Amino acid sequence: MTETTHTQTPPGPAARPRSPEARLAADALRGLWQDLFHDAFAYRPLPRRTVAGPLSRHFSERMRAYAAWTPHGVVVAGGLVAMAAGMVDTDAGPTALMSGLLALAPVLLTLVRPVGAFWLSFAATTATAVLGGDWGSWPWLPGSLVSHLLVLTIVASRTRPRAAAWMWVLTGVYGFFAEALFGFGHYDTDTGPMLLVSALLLLAVTVRHTRRQAQQEVTAQQTVTEHERSRRTLLEERTTIARELHDVVAHHMSVVAIQAEAAPYRVENPPPELEKAFATIRENAVAALTELRRVLGVVRAEDYEAPDAPQPTLADLDGLLANVREAGLRVEKAVTGAVRELPQGVELSAYRIVQEALSNALRHAPGAGARVEIGYVLGGLGLRVVNGPPPAPHLVKASPGAGHGITGMRERVSMLNGEMTAGPTADAGYEVTVFLPVPAATATEDGA
Repeated sequence: MTETTHTQTPPGPAARPRSPEARLAADALRGLWQDLFHDAFAYRPLPRRTVAGPLSRHFSERMRAYAAWTPHGVVVAGGLVAMAAGMVDTDAGPTALMSGLLALAPVLLTLVRPVGAFWLSFAATTATAVLGGDWGSWPWLPGSLVSHLLVLTIVASRTRPRAAAWMWVLTGVYGFFAEALFGFGHYDTDTGPMLLVSALLLLAVTVRHTRRQAQQEVTAQQTVTEHERSRRTLLEERTTIARELHDVVAHHMSVVAIQAEAAPYRVENPPPELEKAFATIRENAVAALTELRRVLGVVRAEDYEAPDAPQPTLADLDGLLANVREAGLRVEKAVTGAVRELPQGVELSAYRIVQEALSNALRHAPGAGARVEIGYVLGGLGLRVVNGPPPAPHLVKASPGAGHGITGMRERVSMLNGEMTAGPTADAGYEVTVFLPVPAATATEDGA
């Protein structure tokens, strides 16, 4: 037999995990490439300003259109200042004009190609230093100094904070490199002051940028939270409605089961087919009632207790108004039309809508008067609950409430395919108007 010897080769350099320092350096270089080299001259026009606020409301339409271009005007004005600085501190003639244009060009380029303007600023600074002759500072002549500071500020405001840090580092590398090669014995170097001033400007821009980004994130989070809160409120209201309607549906199913069981005894010598049909109806009614109780168990909250009394109807409205009056709300009731018994679901929803509207009046307008109007019409039921403003807001503090009242009322109205409007009145009160459709045949059957 031949023995096979397995030798294990040590892992090479490629198989060794990189150190945290190496990963950090690689990430930094990758960020440098993405921010300042990749698509450096990409077309990114400066967006117009959104004109919105209390001051802009007084502007005319033309003034708002002009105000939207304010950032562009500020950039152009800064470029003209840099151009003036480049022309003043240079010999008159074509050299002065060229120096001014070299200071202006990078600033204007930030309007459309911000990162490209940063690289152009280095080239323009070098050209301006060559044109400037033997006098002045190297490499930042006054026009180049103002122009590059403006470019750094504008580009930093339009990019991420990481790009601002890299621009500051590259500015220092460029300045010290230019001093080492060309600044010996002939020029005053000013890279140090340039780095100090640019660091202060970039720090201010970065802080502002970070704060604005944080505000946007907070606003987005608040929007998501508000959406989730509204969704949770809607689900809670629907669950409450489902619990309340359980008693109504269970009552009808119980009546069906009892009548199906008693029907064969009301007929003398009923045929077997009829007895079998009634037995099937009763079995289905009992099964539906059992499943309904299971559904109620699913939507029941942990602290929910089944009510002992039946669900309220419009016949119990006088007791509700008496309780509201004891709580301090002056309320009147007016009924129009022929009063008749309506389907229990409609009666329950109408009662809850009036109850919630009066509760809102108690919370938001304590001490005010309210009026409840109920109208029985041929096609359904009309409700109107209106309250006035509180008589002395400075004496009685309103309660903010949970904000679920209008949502619950709208859900009940939507469930019955009704219509609802709610909003403030002309005298600073509040009005809720509801129409719940009830087919004439249904109302007659329930009233019989």
